[in-house]
Amino acid sequence: MRSGLGDVQSVLVLGASSEIARATTDALVARGVQRVVLAVRDAETVADDVEALRARRVDATVVTFDALEPRRHDAFVKRLFREHGDFDLVLVAFGLLGDQQRAEHEGPAAVEIIRTNFAGAVSLLVPIAERLREQGHGTIAVLSSMAALRPRRTNFVYGASKAGLDAFAQGLADALVDTGVHVLVVRPGWVETRMTAGLPRPPAPLSTTPDVVAAQIVRGVREQRNVVYAPPVLRFVAPALALVPRPVWRRLPG
Repeated sequence: MRSGLGDVQSVLVLGASSEIARATTDALVARGVQRVVLAVRDAETVADDVEALRARRVDATVVTFDALEPRRHDAFVKRLFREHGDFDLVLVAFGLLGDQQRAEHEGPAAVEIIRTNFAGAVSLLVPIAERLREQGHGTIAVLSSMAALRPRRTNFVYGASKAGLDAFAQGLADALVDTGVHVLVVRPGWVETRMTAGLPRPPAPLSTTPDVVAAQIVRGVREQRNVVYAPPVLRFVAPALALVPRPVWRRLPG
């Protein structure tokens, strides 16, 4: 359960090796999180993170999962809740940017992005929502993207995958009203991470850092918001995206 100040105590992080996930975990621990389960494809990628968390007297555990193995997700989620108890927060932070050029011309490359970011996330969110519904409390924070609102020519496969996830998360939030379970949709702009290294950086205010995203996630969880943007100014940019004429939109760089 949450502390008397409204801070979460136990967290499950799906995609814990991502820089946004790491920054968010660090921010949550700074606010008193006591138990963290880091879920990743390869446990070695977070070995140092576990040591660092334990050094801060956090009960930290690593589990492995693969977003591309949906048939195992129900059993995976049941085992997590059986072995680790209730979770106050589940952060869905895994994702695949992929290669847009390949995805435009090779079906399997496009499908891998969709399966990871959308289908894989949905097949985990459904049983997670069920477990949280059973425990009667909890928050699910879903890492979407500004690309979900209007995919660009240069990232439309990734954008489509995030658009599906964003819509699903919003619908899930409505389905969970009055159950004690809350869903937060997180829409960052371009984030400086390993995933975006080497790509053209858009001008401010469209770009941000993992720490800024983490701060917005923590704030959104504490305040039980439905949607947060990172950086926050993007909440004013978002409505304008739909108003840009398509011929102009096609020509925008990046």
